[in-house]
Amino acid sequence: MDNQQTLGKPRSGTAASELRRIRTIIACPEPPPRFRRPNWLQVTAAMGLVVFTAHALHGTELSSLSLMDIAAIPANILRLIGEMLPPGQVELARIVPAILETLQMALVGTVLGVLVSLPLGILAAKSLSPNRLLYFSARGVVSFCRTVPDLVWAIFFVIIVGLGPLAGMLTLLVDTIGFAGRFFAEAFEEVDSGPREAFSAIGASGGGTFFSAILPAAAPSCINTSMYCLERAVQSSVILGLVGAGGIGMLLEEPMVWHNYPEATTVVLTIFAMLVVVEQLSGRIRYHILAN
Repeated sequence: MDNQQTLGKPRSGTAASELRRIRTIIACPEPPPRFRRPNWLQVTAAMGLVVFTAHALHGTELSSLSLMDIAAIPANILRLIGEMLPPGQVELARIVPAILETLQMALVGTVLGVLVSLPLGILAAKSLSPNRLLYFSARGVVSFCRTVPDLVWAIFFVIIVGLGPLAGMLTLLVDTIGFAGRFFAEAFEEVDSGPREAFSAIGASGGGTFFSAILPAAAPSCINTSMYCLERAVQSSVILGLVGAGGIGMLLEEPMVWHNYPEATTVVLTIFAMLVVVEQLSGRIRYHILAN
């Protein structure tokens, strides 16, 4: 009570001035730091970025477009839309098997990829890997699978196993390993070390500690990653079909080559509906699994 009276009604001029100073500091925070003149290294880096961007624009031939070319772009877009509408007719006997093939490729590739990614994620986690050799080897495999583009893997597997869904499934498997393996390893590394140390202190084995302390804590992140991999696999399978790796993308290639735009529009709308349904189902499944 005495302290409150002292703060509310200061007894001396010194205390009153100190109180006013504190209130001023609280009410008026310090201004942000003034702009500092960049050093020569920052200026050089900025100039280099500007020059590189200008060179990149020249390389894309954007600078060679004339005003007439730019003015013709909206007309070309409207003309293409007019050729695409109304959507053409596509036989259900062709489109339904293509959808099923796409979903089968995505599901099998994702499931097998997740199963392979789990042990790779364990070995690629620094806190769980038995030794540095296995750690760097697992990291290298995951990085290699992730850095090579999907289309390159698709062409590679088409050459190895031929045209069809098998090449697409193998491509999605490798892509899932590169994506899920990295995030599984990060999820395992982010788990709190307290429960693991507690299980180790009571004499639990490495496997028992993993399944009792680490995996339950990392399960939500792993489930989210797995479901997202399934969504990515369905999206990627559409593109893979354009190079002969199976799926509904192969059904889209023919009308695009022959400029049958109404039929291509029907296939594109079917792909859009399929992706929306898969995304909604994935979200609901993920919600129910994590809620329980």
